[in-house]
Amino acid sequence: MGDGFRRFCWIGFSWILILCIHQVQLSEPQSDGSCDFFRGSWVFDETYPLYNTSACPFIEKEFDCQANGRSDSLYLKYRWKPIDCMLPRFNGQDFLRKLKGKKILFVGDSLSLNQWQSLTCMLAASVPQSNYTISRKGDLSTFSLPDYEVSVMLSRNAFLVDLVKEKRGTVLKLDSIENGKSWKGYDFLIFNTWHWWLHKGRRQPWDFIESRGTVRKDMNRLLAYREGLTTWSKWVDSNVNTTTTRVFFQGISPTHFDGNEWNGTKATTCEGQTRPAASSTYVHGAPPAEAVVKEVLKNMSTPVVLLDITRLSQLRKDGHPSIYTGLKGNDCSHWCLAGVPDTWNQLLYAILTTGES
Repeated sequence: MGDGFRRFCWIGFSWILILCIHQVQLSEPQSDGSCDFFRGSWVFDETYPLYNTSACPFIEKEFDCQANGRSDSLYLKYRWKPIDCMLPRFNGQDFLRKLKGKKILFVGDSLSLNQWQSLTCMLAASVPQSNYTISRKGDLSTFSLPDYEVSVMLSRNAFLVDLVKEKRGTVLKLDSIENGKSWKGYDFLIFNTWHWWLHKGRRQPWDFIESRGTVRKDMNRLLAYREGLTTWSKWVDSNVNTTTTRVFFQGISPTHFDGNEWNGTKATTCEGQTRPAASSTYVHGAPPAEAVVKEVLKNMSTPVVLLDITRLSQLRKDGHPSIYTGLKGNDCSHWCLAGVPDTWNQLLYAILTTGES
C-alpha cells in the first residue's frame, strides 16, 4: 500500500507540474514568429539604459540631455514590452556578426540623425575594444567598424525629393528625385521624412513648390507630402534590387507641445515631464501623416518594412530634450540619448534577427 500511495502522489504531483508549466507558457508572451512588436507598453527596467553617453564621445550636444543639465534619470529606465511576445534585448555583437560586410544608410531629417546617432552609440558601447572611424563629408556622415566591415551612414535629406536653387529662388520639386542616385549600392536603406514639411516662415527652406509642372508659392502641406512620398515610392520601385537591398521606412515621430494629447492642458509641453503617459490616458490619435505613409507603402510593388514607432513614441512625453539642449528654446520634437530612439533600433534589430516585419 505504501508503494501504491507513493505512486499515486507522484502521478498527482506530475500532473500539477504539467499544469503549472502550461500556465506559465500561457501567461508569458511567446516569440513564435507572429509578433506585432509595435503594440505594447513601457515598463520600468533597472538594467536600462543600454549605454552611457559618456562612452559615446561623438554624440551630438543637443541630444545629450544629462550633460546639458537634466537631473532626473527615470526616463532612461523604461523598456518597451510588446503585448504578444518578447522583444529581444539589443545585442550589438550579434548585430555586427550578422551584418558583417554590410552597409546601412539612413536617409532623412534630424529624426534620422537621432536614430543614426543612437545606433552608432549602441554599437560603439557593445564593442568597446574595437576601433571605429567617424567622418562627415557634406551631408553624408559615416560610422565604420573595420573589425566587422560594417558601415552605418547618414544622408541628411529633409524631403527625400529634390530641393533645387534656381534664379527665382529655392524650389521644392515634388516630382523630382535626382538625389536618389546616391542611395544605390547599400544593403539596408532606412528612410524618413515629415517634420520639415510643416515648417513655415523663416524656418521654411524653400521659396516655391513645383508640382506636376506648376510652380506655386504654397499648397496644402499634407497633399504636398503625399505627392513627394509617392515620387520616392516610384524611385524605390524602379531602382531597388530586393535580392541585395532591404528597405525600411521610419514611421512618424510625434511631438509633445500640446498637453491635451495626453489628458493635460494645452499649455503643458514636454518640459518637466518625467514619466511616460499611460496608453489609456493618451487620447490623441495618430498624426495624419501616418495614414499617408501607410497608404503609399501599401501601393508599392517593393516590400518596405515600416518601423511603426508612432504610437509607442507618443507615450514618451518624458523623452525629449526640452530645455536641456545646450541651446535656447524648448525642444519637444527630438529625443534625448540615451532614450527612445534606442528602442527604435532595438525594434530594427529584432526585425533583422527574427525575420518578423
